[in-house]
Amino acid sequence: MSSKKKIEQWISSRKKRLKSFKADELYPLLLSGDKPALSSAITLIESTHPEARIEANKLIDMCSASPSKSWRIGITGVPGVGKSTLIEAFGSQILDAGHKLAVLAVDPSSNVSGGSILGDKTRMNTLSREENAFIRPTAAAGNLGGVARNSRDAMLLCETAGFDIILIETVGVGQSETMVHGMVDYFLLLLLAGAGDELQGMKRGIMELADTILITKADSGNEKASELAARSYANAVHLFPGKDSNWITNVLTTSSLDQKGLGKVWETLNSFFHLTQRNGYFSMNRRNQNARFLRENFSHLILNDIEAHESLKTYLNELEKKLESGAINPGHAVDLLFLKYKAFLLSQTKND
Repeated sequence: MSSKKKIEQWISSRKKRLKSFKADELYPLLLSGDKPALSSAITLIESTHPEARIEANKLIDMCSASPSKSWRIGITGVPGVGKSTLIEAFGSQILDAGHKLAVLAVDPSSNVSGGSILGDKTRMNTLSREENAFIRPTAAAGNLGGVARNSRDAMLLCETAGFDIILIETVGVGQSETMVHGMVDYFLLLLLAGAGDELQGMKRGIMELADTILITKADSGNEKASELAARSYANAVHLFPGKDSNWITNVLTTSSLDQKGLGKVWETLNSFFHLTQRNGYFSMNRRNQNARFLRENFSHLILNDIEAHESLKTYLNELEKKLESGAINPGHAVDLLFLKYKAFLLSQTKND
């Protein structure tokens, strides 16, 4: 059988499988903590098929009925900083404390593989076999807006299935950090000692997002350098603007290899959530995130609609070429595209 035929058969079987996913059937299974049902539910919400979208929205509405009190934690850092190793080691500690842990990964740089987490599931051997742990990549749905929606919905499904601590991992490629920060309660930035900000791809703006900065791999003779780096970053964060949560960003050193510093990370998490739930920031931040997501996701949907229609997509490409040549300014291009889109919608209405 040719490769093309195999791909066609796989696509056909996937479409049939998606049609069999029904919100009314999946929801009670999620409430019972059924992990295969959770995997199926995430597959459903990642689909762009019209019928699947109807069921996906129905399921998400069901899951949104009760506000979640879970801890949503974002983790970022460039490849090689030790995210997977930390999640494996720290995840075991979370489970030992009696919690259920879901790990979701975000990598908008890859539409095919789903990003680094596909490798992470292999590297997190111990964690992936735990009954109270769930590890899953978030498919990159063509653009950052699609990734954000899939990630938020997957997080909600995990919470419905009883996972009370959600770790959202991002590969640290730029925009994804801001996106993940906008959907979590607490943001953890992993850095290496001995590498400058430029080498680590971290700008001041990313550091300002962090609630805690972790200097990783403080072991194997790297302890002194890690402590020096921690002090340096601690001095730097005091210059950053204060946070609305009234939380003061702290800097810690950890070694996943030697299990050092992980207890302090757990204490820090408990202190953060105790503070923000007591002062009202936890609930206020969730409400603000929902409002921002509405506006941002709507703009992404419009752009997707433009790119889905050949005439509009061609016009968009023409505008982009004019921008590149300097023949038009960005503001004018936006106005022209908006007018073109309005005219297109009007013509569609008349045809109907």
